[in-house]
Amino acid sequence: MATMTHDAPVAVPPRAAAGITVALFSALSFALSGALASPMLDHGWSAGAVVLVRIGLGALVVLPFGVAALRGRWRLLRRNLPLVVLYGLLAVAGAQFCYFSAVQHLEVGPALLIEYTAPAAVVLWMWLRHGQRPGRLTLAGAAVAAVGLLLVLDVLAGFGLHAGGVAWALAAMIGAAAYFVISADDTTGLPPITLAAGGLVVGALALGALALVGLLPMRAVRTSVTYADVEVAWWVPLVALGLVTAAVAYVAGIAAARLLGSRLASFVALSEVVAGVLWAWVLLGELPGPLQAVGGLLVLAGVVGVKLGEKKSATEVQQIAL
Repeated sequence: MATMTHDAPVAVPPRAAAGITVALFSALSFALSGALASPMLDHGWSAGAVVLVRIGLGALVVLPFGVAALRGRWRLLRRNLPLVVLYGLLAVAGAQFCYFSAVQHLEVGPALLIEYTAPAAVVLWMWLRHGQRPGRLTLAGAAVAAVGLLLVLDVLAGFGLHAGGVAWALAAMIGAAAYFVISADDTTGLPPITLAAGGLVVGALALGALALVGLLPMRAVRTSVTYADVEVAWWVPLVALGLVTAAVAYVAGIAAARLLGSRLASFVALSEVVAGVLWAWVLLGELPGPLQAVGGLLVLAGVVGVKLGEKKSATEVQQIAL
């Protein structure tokens, strides 16, 4: 059966090691966005303005490389244009817009928790759509990672849920799940950097359209911001957001998904939450508590469990084939 994504467990250890390394690098890059944006939001920037600059700058940086990677094969882009548009609308613009809409009604912790149920959605999608039933070890790893995520997000203190906020967060989860599923599809022939460029361009245009009709408030303040007791110009974090947390993060994320498959890549991406806590500690002085540290270890243990489950599934498939 032909599958939409390259989600077969990786049999060659070097490929798996490279995929996990790239996935962790992508997660570290994505995770930096929260710590960079937080002081800007505190100084009066609107979330919409920060997100639009981040995605727009990322698109400008990646686009020339994405075009060069095509090597004149414009037919590939025309053939996959619907997929690129879907990626830009769901995985880029949709996930960003819905998440920031959710945090208007929910605390950051609950909103992140709901959005990061995306790996479970990916597992369910691969099971229902492609018959890739997860094994017990994979499910156990997912459960351990979920518990660790609860601790990292420090939601044990309790929080109230706003129905509208939950709906927006679930929509962000769909966007995140689409990111992993579409990124892992290596049957299109599109180079990863071309898919990233196309998605960022579509996402930037979509966010710009939302801003024009007033659905995405735009407010910018040109005052300096402080990170780790160091004052920097207002444009410095914007450049870092565009280059690192958008351009580099999306390209690395797509490459990792193609090396690992959407299911495993989505679980490795849970490390983004742990990295977000660490970045907040380094740049903002927000020291994680003991439970958050334990949660981080559980997330990593869960990812290892999922990976071992993938290897076991691959062995079983090979035995059946023989």
